[in-house]
Parts: sequence; structure tokens; C-alpha cells
Amino acid sequence: MPRRLASLAELGPAVRSRRALVDEGWTDRGIRDAVGARRLRLVRRGWFIESDEYDALWPEAQHLAHVLAVMRDSSGSGVVSHESAAVVWGLPLYRLRPARVHLTTTPGARISSGADVFRHVAPLPAEDVVLREGLRVTSLARTVFDVARTLPVEPALVIADAAERAMAARGREWDLDAVESWRRAWETRTDAATGARGIRHARRIGDFADGRSESPGESVSRLQIARLGFRRPALQVPVPGPDGRDFFLDFRFTECGAFGEFDGKGKYVDEALRRGLSMEAILLREKMREDWVRGTTQSGFARWGDEHIGTARALGMRLDAFGIRPLG
Repeated sequence: MPRRLASLAELGPAVRSRRALVDEGWTDRGIRDAVGARRLRLVRRGWFIESDEYDALWPEAQHLAHVLAVMRDSSGSGVVSHESAAVVWGLPLYRLRPARVHLTTTPGARISSGADVFRHVAPLPAEDVVLREGLRVTSLARTVFDVARTLPVEPALVIADAAERAMAARGREWDLDAVESWRRAWETRTDAATGARGIRHARRIGDFADGRSESPGESVSRLQIARLGFRRPALQVPVPGPDGRDFFLDFRFTECGAFGEFDGKGKYVDEALRRGLSMEAILLREKMREDWVRGTTQSGFARWGDEHIGTARALGMRLDAFGIRPLG
């Protein structure tokens, strides 16, 4: 079954409390039996979702269901933050499956307890807290700042890229004013946090972030390309197509002018991304596109997938097979 994302509005009716189930006619024994038989999934103590519904969700939406359950139980002043805030904002979690919901509260305040809640204590200026779909959550900028200080580089960069893209992408147009404003605000925030835990890591993430990477795989590819010693490649490079519309290629390598494409499996197996086309039709379209680009530009062309971006070495070997190597 293909997986999907889901919003808080969609998950709201799906995540039900024990009391709601009892009101619908369930008994405690019936609930226990359904959980044991894996018809119901325990999201957290006292909160449930149908297993088929849960299993059909991407990890981001599964964590969002957990966030919703925690906040419905919460009576304190905690604000959803860090990677938990990222899923509320619709940002991707690269190879992360959080076991706990992250909440931040100001010093001296109390927030709800629970083994599945990670508590952060930190200042929360008013501008860093917003209401999103009924939940108090850290602002987009504060969310990126928090994960950039605390997560490993790959998932932090994926979130930072996606946030910048959300701020600046206007279809295929790129709002340079929005990008400049976003990065100026980032510099102001990081400058004000000199000496804070993880701030050097956050600055490196911010300096390298680029919202023109349109998927987690492209973001991580860009990171591995840099680790391999390549010059910074051009991103989303237009090539005129046969019908007058541009094809956009993920990467163009400065060293040799070759094009590179991260080829995620989603376009082939995710029905929503296929938009009604068969897998065979997608494969044929991609082949025709690649042949056109090779023929009209007389440039090299390399594709790689998830299995090639786990390490810089793995991607380097893949690129080397196509004659794409860093200078020096």
C-alpha cells in the first residue's frame, strides 16, 4: 500500500481517545483485544488510531499523530518544537523516527510529563510562537534554528532546505527577496546566540542551506557532493525541451558540465506523484527526457538513487562511473 502524508485536520478525527471509543460502543476489553490483534494502534497511553490508517502514513504523519495525542493531553505551557514542530510545518524528517514529542517551555514554567515527551527549557520570545491548526508551535524560523543545533547534519540540512523552499518557491520562480530576508534573519538569530549549545553546527547548516534542492535526496546529494570536494554545482538548471518548455535538471557539475539527477523511488511507486501514469510510462518519459538533454547539450548525464547517498564514498563511486570527478 502506498504511503501518504496527512495534515492535522485529517488526523484529528482519526486519533481517538479511549473515552471517545467507549462513547462509540467499545469496551475496555474490546480495545485491548483490538490492540493485541493489531486492528488498533496505541499512539500513546489513552489514544488510538486504526492500524490500517497508521500504516498508510509516512513517518512524518505518524509522528504528527503522536504530537496531536500529546497536545490533547497537555494542560501545561509547552510549545511543540524541534522535529515535532517540523512535522507540524510539513517539513520532511530524513531517516528520523522520533520516539518522543518535543516540547519547549520557558524557564520556571511547567509542562505535562510523560515518558514519550522530550522537554526543552529555553527562552521563547512571543515572535517565536505561533498558532498552527490549533496547536502552539515554534515559528518556522525558530524550528529550523532548533533542529540545526540539535540534529545530525543530514536531517538538519533537509529541514533547513525545505523551510527555505517553503519561504521562497513560487512554482518554478525563485523569490530572491524572500531568500535574502530569510537569510538575513537567520544571521541575526545566530549572531545573537553566540556561545549557545550547537550554534557552530547551526551556522554551518545555515550557510550551506539552499531551498532549490527540491527533495531530501537532493539535499543529501548536495552535501555528499561537497564532501567529495566538488565545486558547488548549479541547481535546477533549465534545458529547453522539444515543446518549448524547459526541463529542469537537479545538478550541473562545474568541473565537466555534466548533468546529475537524484532519482528517488517516489516518482515511480507513489501513485500521487505518478499522477495517474503507469510505472512504464514514467520510465519511458524519463528516458526520453534524458536522451533529449544528452543530444541537445552534448553533455554527460548521471543518475543516482537513495542507495548511493548514504556516504560520500558511495556517491563518489557512482559519479566516477560516469566520468564525473572533482578537480584536483
